Amino acid sequence: MAHEEDTCDLLVIGGGINGCGIARDAAGRGLSVTLAEMSDLASGTSSASTKLFHGGLRYLEYFEFRLVRESLIEREILLRAMPHISWPMRFVLPYHKDMRFESDTPTSRLLNVVMPWMRGRRPAWLIRLGLFLYDHMGGRDILPPTRTLDLTSGPEGAPLDDRFATAFEYSDCWVEDARLVVLNARDAEARGATILTRTKVVSADQQDGQWNVTLEDSETGETRVVRAKMIVNSAGAWVGDLIRNTIRSRSKDGVRLVRGSHIVTKRLFDHDKCYFFQGTDGRIMFAIPYETDFTLIGTTDQDHDTPDHTPVCTPEEQRYMIDFVNGYLKTPISTDDIVWTYSGVRPLHDDGASSASAATRDYTLKVDTSAGAPVLNVFGGKITTYRRLAESALDKIGTQFADLPGPWTAGSPMPGGNFAVDGVDAMISGLRRDYPFLTLSWAQRLIRAYGTDAHLILGDARTANDLGQDFGATLTEAEIDWLMTREFARTSEDILWRRSKLGLRMSADAVTTLDKYLTDARSPRVVAAQRQRGEARGT
Repeated sequence: MAHEEDTCDLLVIGGGINGCGIARDAAGRGLSVTLAEMSDLASGTSSASTKLFHGGLRYLEYFEFRLVRESLIEREILLRAMPHISWPMRFVLPYHKDMRFESDTPTSRLLNVVMPWMRGRRPAWLIRLGLFLYDHMGGRDILPPTRTLDLTSGPEGAPLDDRFATAFEYSDCWVEDARLVVLNARDAEARGATILTRTKVVSADQQDGQWNVTLEDSETGETRVVRAKMIVNSAGAWVGDLIRNTIRSRSKDGVRLVRGSHIVTKRLFDHDKCYFFQGTDGRIMFAIPYETDFTLIGTTDQDHDTPDHTPVCTPEEQRYMIDFVNGYLKTPISTDDIVWTYSGVRPLHDDGASSASAATRDYTLKVDTSAGAPVLNVFGGKITTYRRLAESALDKIGTQFADLPGPWTAGSPMPGGNFAVDGVDAMISGLRRDYPFLTLSWAQRLIRAYGTDAHLILGDARTANDLGQDFGATLTEAEIDWLMTREFARTSEDILWRRSKLGLRMSADAVTTLDKYLTDARSPRVVAAQRQRGEARGT
C-alpha cells in the first residue's frame, strides 16, 4: 500500500514543455501533482526546437487557421510572462519568382486548379495576403507589422545573393526553449507539485479506478509506488509506447514521429534579424542569430522510426541545410563551418498526411478509460501553444475532478520574469550597477537567463572571487549551486546544453573540471554546504 505522501491527483509522465506546462497549471488550481521524467527536464524534443514563439506562417497554406490564430495570440501573452527568456525578432523573407509550394498543401492544390499556369509557384500577392492575415488574425500590441524591404540598399541584403532585390519583413519571437521548461517546473514545484527527474515509470496498474504506478530512480535503482487518480501521458516520443506497453489501454490513436534537425554555424551576418528562406522544393528554412557569435539553421522534417533510436542530425540533413541556405547566400558555406548540430523528434498525432512536413502540428488530447482508470494522452503541439494546450488539458482533466478552478496562467509571470517587456536593458544596467565586476556580456547572459533571479544568484558578492570557483565562460560555483538546488540540474550536459548554451564556449578541460565538481557536489556533505551558502546569499 502506498504511503500518504505517495498519493496524488495527477501523475504527469514526461518532463518536456507539455508535461511541465500541465503540471504547473494543475498545481496552480489546487490539484496534487507528481511529475516523473526518466532523464533531465527538456532532454528530448523540448530542447531541440527552432526556439521560436511563432504563429506558423506556413501553416496558413494548410488552412490551419485555428492553430495559427491561437499561436499568434499566445506570442504576446508569453512575451509578457517571460521577457527575460523571450523577446521580439524581425524575420526577413526574401522573394524570388522561383518560390514553390509543397505539392500536397491545400493552397497549392487550389491554385493548381484556378491558376494552372502558375505551375506550383508561390506568387508575391499570395505571400502578402498571408502576411496580412498574420498581422491581423491574432492582434498585436507589442510586435510591429509587416513591411517591404529594399535589399539592394539595406543591411538585410548584404549577405544575400544579388538576385534578391525585395523582401518582406514580419514579426515573431525568440524563446529559450529548455529554460522555458525548467521555469515551468520550478513554478509547478513552488505551487506544490513534486518534480522527479531521472525517474522512470516501470509499470502502471489499475486498482479500484485509480492507478498504482511504480517509479524507479535511474541512478540508485530504488523504486517507489505512487497512487494517482489520473495519469497524464505527455511522454513525447514515447507517448505511444506508454499507451501500448505500460498503461496497456485499447486506444487506437497513432503517433507519427518526425525528426527535426538543426545546425549551428559561425555567424553569417552582422544584424540581429532572422531569415525565412523558401526553397524550390516548397520547404522553408530559418537562419537565426544565435548566442551572439553563431547562426542557427533549421529545420528538417524526416520520419523517424522509433523513439529508441536517438535522433541525430545526419550527414544528409547537414548537406541539405547547407545547400538550402547557399541558394540565398552571397558567400557559400560548407560543412566545415558547422560548430554544433542537434536533433529532436516531434510526436505528432498520426492524421494520415502524405509527408512528414504535411503532418499537423496541432495538438490532440484524448481521455482514455479503457484500462479501467483515466489517462489523458497528449499528442503533438508546438512550443508556442504549450500554455493553451495545458489549459485545454485541464478542461479534460476537470471532468474527473469536481469544482476545479478556472484558467489562471495567462497573467502570471514565470520565475524571474516579473518586469516589463521593454525592461531588459534597464535590468542589465541595474545588475552592473549593483555588481560592478560584471562585464556587459556577463550581465546580459545572466539577465537573459534568470531575469530578476540574477540578483539572488549573485547575492552579496562584491568581487568575482566571492562567487566561488570559476569554470570559464562566466560560469561560477554560485550559478552552478543555483542550478543544482533550484533548477534540477545534475550533470554538465544539463548545465552546458539545456540550462545554458555555454557548451559552445567551454573547453574540454573545463568540462572535465565541471564534471568533477558536480560529482563531488552530489555528496550529502557538499549539498548541505551548498544550502548553507544559498541561505547566506539570500537565495
